[in-house]
Formats: sequence, structure tokens, C-alpha cells
Amino acid sequence: MVFSSLLFVYIFLPINLLCYAVISDIKKKNICILFFSLIFYAWSSPAYLLIMMVSAFVSYIGAVAIDKFTKDEENPKHLRNRNLALGFTVAANLLILGVFKYTGFLCEIFNYFTGLPKVIPEIILPVGISFYTFQLVSYVVDVYRGEIEAEHNYGRVLLYASLFHQCIAGPIVRYKDIADDLKERKTNITSMNDGISRFCVGLAKKTILANTCASIIKDILPDEATASLASQVTVLGAWITCILYMIYIYLDFSAYSDMAIGLGKMTGFQYKENFNYPYISKSVTEFWRRWHISLSTFFRDYLYIPLGGNRRGIKRQIFNMFVVWALTGLWHGASFNFILWGLYFFVFLCIEKLFLLKLFDKIGNIAKAVIGRIYTLIVVFFGWILFRFEDFAVIKELVKSLFGLNGNAFTNLETNTIILNNFIFFIVVIIAVTPAVKMLANKIRSFGVNKEVAFVYFYNVLNVVIPVVLLFLSTVCLIGNSYNPFIYFRF
Repeated sequence: MVFSSLLFVYIFLPINLLCYAVISDIKKKNICILFFSLIFYAWSSPAYLLIMMVSAFVSYIGAVAIDKFTKDEENPKHLRNRNLALGFTVAANLLILGVFKYTGFLCEIFNYFTGLPKVIPEIILPVGISFYTFQLVSYVVDVYRGEIEAEHNYGRVLLYASLFHQCIAGPIVRYKDIADDLKERKTNITSMNDGISRFCVGLAKKTILANTCASIIKDILPDEATASLASQVTVLGAWITCILYMIYIYLDFSAYSDMAIGLGKMTGFQYKENFNYPYISKSVTEFWRRWHISLSTFFRDYLYIPLGGNRRGIKRQIFNMFVVWALTGLWHGASFNFILWGLYFFVFLCIEKLFLLKLFDKIGNIAKAVIGRIYTLIVVFFGWILFRFEDFAVIKELVKSLFGLNGNAFTNLETNTIILNNFIFFIVVIIAVTPAVKMLANKIRSFGVNKEVAFVYFYNVLNVVIPVVLLFLSTVCLIGNSYNPFIYFRF
């Protein structure tokens, strides 16, 4: 089950909210959400629900042990046991993730050099395992650091790991950010309205915009394309599919974060923003401060800084960045193209750190804004090509096709037809990846507050009407379009 489905929108979610609303006791509310969360996860991956429960239990026991050993500081053995508890718990969680996500990849590498094993095991990846594993690791580490107290209620730890709002598609939520919400939270008409609005925006972003992008991309150059097909696509077609994929992956990723944040607001949980219009960035460094913020901050706080961050000289800092970005790529998928994708960004981040950002500062704000944005978009554009295709032969041929180096035509009737049929849509999705609509809404609201009361009513009406319209249009798209890809299955 995914958020962008009629089953979720019109059956699962209303029943969940109804049951939640008639319960007043916070403990029973938690049981209610836990029950629905386990059903939600089991619907997508019933055989692997036990894996999540085991990971949560290991983390629960580990955190309690760390807390116990920390409070008994007078016993030197307990300090050592505290470190062992942390190491065992984190290792156990990462081992579970590694077995399911990377066994086949490692076997392929070993087979390439030795010929063994003869048969590469095909292990189905439990949906969302990368997200809830990182969440549980952050919880245990935060207990070890003394930033939060260990939770002595296993049910709360399991609820934290399995919350259907974000367990299969993020954002990566830290326990300390919702610890208070798990014990006491309230909802009101304002938060419910904000939650519904945010969910409807995310749903529309996914069903109307992202899915349409994915459908056009599939018609031009599908993800399973061969090198031969990539070499035959027209120049204009190659640019369209790559630009659309760049737009699609933002719309899809951010849509699920929007829906998760909205669902949280409906039940009193406050999740942090996960995307902040990354395509307006003036550098790759800024891009990664705006893109998948929860993942970037996780690697910063739990890997980069513990490795030494930037405190041990430039050479050690570069090494730390190398480790972080290699693992960032590997986290996204068990394939060499993802590792290369991570290292690709590592190179540009190093270049910026060493001299490019200093150079940008010398050319003036206007030139920096223009040149910086163009440069960033170009870097990110080619980065998504590495991300999309696992076959390096396809990547090579597609890049050549972008510049007509395969003898491919500049355009053809099919490409021209796609452009003419979707011209307005292309303009809409380009606007959608910028803060233009948000800025307009803020202008209307501020104008009403400061000058005209009528605008306040206009803004309030829009807040009611727009979510209803978006929900209606999303429903029409879900009924009439069977193509509804879920990219998070690879995570």
C-alpha cells in the first residue's frame, strides 16, 4: 500500500483517522496508530514485518542497556559494557540491512573475480528498511550521547520505527524530534486543516505531476532501456527525458515527504521539512543542504562529524567526505552506479570547498546567482543520469545522444508530438520545482494582513477550496491512470 492509492486515501486513512478521533487516552491513541502502522507495512511487505519488529526490539534492548550502564559510572566495567552495547546494537541493525540489501551485490562482485557462487541469491528487499534502520541507529546513538533518555516501553520504540507516515518513504525522523509527541500530543482544527492541505498538495504532486513525468519518460527512454535504444533516441528526446527525470525525481521524493508531514499534522506529530526547493541552489553544497535534508543531516551527524569532520586538517576532511559520499551513494542502491553517483558529487563538493566557492564570492552577487545556479543545474543534471541507469553502457550512449555523437537525429515526428502535446505541462512542472507558488501565496496572505481585509477571506477560501480541487484531480488521475511507480522500493 502506498499513499498515492485509492485504497489508502479513501479506506485506510479515513478509518485510521476515525478510530484515532474517538479515542481520548494517549496510550490508546498510540496503540491505534501502531496497529494501523503494522497493517500498513504488512500490506506492502508481510513477510518482512518480523524483520522490522526484531530491529526495533534489538534497538530497544540496546538503548536500555546503554542507559543502565551510563547511570552506573562508578563501575569501570559498565563504561566498557556501554560501548559494547552501542557497538552490538548498531552492528546488528546494519547487519540486517546489509544482508537484505547488499548480499546479492557482494556475491556479484565475488563471482566476477572467483566465479563463485555459481548462483547469485535474489533476496527481496524489505520496503523501507533503509529508512527505519537509520532511524533506529540514530535513536541508539542519541541515547549513548546522552541527548535523549532510553525508552523503556518497547511499544513506543516499535511505533517510532513503524509509523506509517514515514516508515517506507521517509523522511528519516529522529526519536528526539518526536519523543514528546509519542507521550503527549494534541490536534486541533488548524493542525488538521494544515495536515490535510499538505497531504493533498503532496498527493497531487505525485499523481498529477510526477506520474505524468514518469509516463512521458517511459515513452521516450524507459529505465530498462538498452544501450542500443539509448544510442537511437533523438537529441531533443534525450534532453527532454533527462530534464524530465530531474524534475520527476524531485517531485516524487518531495511529494512523499509532503504527504508524510501532512499525515503527521493530522495526528499531532511534527516532522521536519525534508526538501527546500533544491533546484534554486547556487552551488552543489547548497543543493545538498536543500535536498533530502534528513538523509544529509544523518550522514553529517552520525558519520562525518564522528570521523572528525573538518577538525583535523584539509586532507582528513577530504577523506571524511569521501567515506560519507561513497556510503551515501551505496545507501541509495546496491550497484556501482550509485557509488559512482555519490563520488561524483564528492568531487564537486571538494572543488567547491577548495576554491570554487571562494571564486564565486569574488564575482559579485548577481553574477554569482546566475552562474552558480546554471553550474549547479548542469552538475545535478548529469548526476541524475548516473543515478537512473545501472548499466554504464546505457549511460555512455545516452550522454553521447545528448550531443548527437551517435549519429542520431536532432528530432523526429514522435519527439515533436510529445513536445506539442505536453508543452503546457512542461511549463507547469518547471514552475512546480521552484518556490514561485509559495511566494505568491505568501504575498496574498501578507497583502491581506497589511492592507485589505478582503484578501484575508480570499486566502482562507483558497485554503479550503484548493485541497478539495487537488484531491478531486488526484482521484481522477488514480482512477484513469494505472501507471503509478513507487521509486522507494529500491530503498
